[in-house]
Amino acid sequence: MTTLFDLSGRTALVTGSARGIGFALAEGLATAGASVILNGTRADTVAEATDRLESKGFKAQGRAFDVTDEAAVADAFAQWDKDGVQVDIVINNAGIQFRKPLVELELADWQRVIDTNLTSAFIVAREAARRMIARGTGGKVINIGSLTSESARATVGAYTAAKGGIKMLTRAMSAEWASSNIQANAIGPGYILTDMNQALVDNAAFDAWVKSSNPSQRWGKPDELVGTAVYLSSQASSYVNGQIIYVDGGWLAVL
Repeated sequence: MTTLFDLSGRTALVTGSARGIGFALAEGLATAGASVILNGTRADTVAEATDRLESKGFKAQGRAFDVTDEAAVADAFAQWDKDGVQVDIVINNAGIQFRKPLVELELADWQRVIDTNLTSAFIVAREAARRMIARGTGGKVINIGSLTSESARATVGAYTAAKGGIKMLTRAMSAEWASSNIQANAIGPGYILTDMNQALVDNAAFDAWVKSSNPSQRWGKPDELVGTAVYLSSQASSYVNGQIIYVDGGWLAVL
C-alpha cells in the first residue's frame, strides 16, 4: 500500500518554496522520494533552502525566478529541457497578501496580488502541462488555494478574488488536461502559522477569533499540509481531478 504514495523517480517544482508552506511541502515531497526544485525571487534564500534539503540527504536543486514573469518562467522550463530535467509535479504555492478595504485599494496593488496568487499558477502550470502532454506520461498540478476560495473576509478582496479564481482555474485545468492523464487539484489551507500570518498571530483579538471559530481551537502548522500534498502528487490520487481539499481543522464545516 505504501507504494501508492512513493514519489521516487519523480521531479517536483514547488514555487515560493524558500520558506514557509512552500518549503514544508518541498521537504515533504522529498521525504516521499521526489527530487524537488525550489523556487523564489531571491537567489540567496533559494540557495539556502536548497542547501538545507541537500544537507538532509534529499535530492534538491534551486532556481530563482519571478513566477509572474512569463518570459522568466519559459526560460526556466527551457533550461530544464536542455538539462534533461522532467517536471512531473507542479505545486503552485507562490503567493502574497495585501490588506486594505476595497474602496481604498489601488489598482496596482490589486493587480500585484492577482498576478502573484492566480496568474502565476496559470503561467507555470501551462509550461509544465505542455511538456506533460507532449511526453504522454501524465503529471500532477497542485494549486494552493485558501479558505477564501470558499468564503470571503473584509480587507482581503484581491486575495479572495485570486483564491476563488484558483478553485475555478483548477477545474478548468482538469476539464482540459484530464484526458492526458494530468490530475489538477488544489489544497485550501486554513489559518496556518507562517511568516506571512505572523502579524495576525501577534494580534490578540484575531488570534482569539481564529481559535474560537475553529473546532480544532488552534492554528495549523505548515507540515500538516504535507500529507495532502503527497497524496495529490502520488498515484493514490490517479482518479481525483478538479478538486480542492480544505485542510482547515474543520473551520469551513461550522461556518
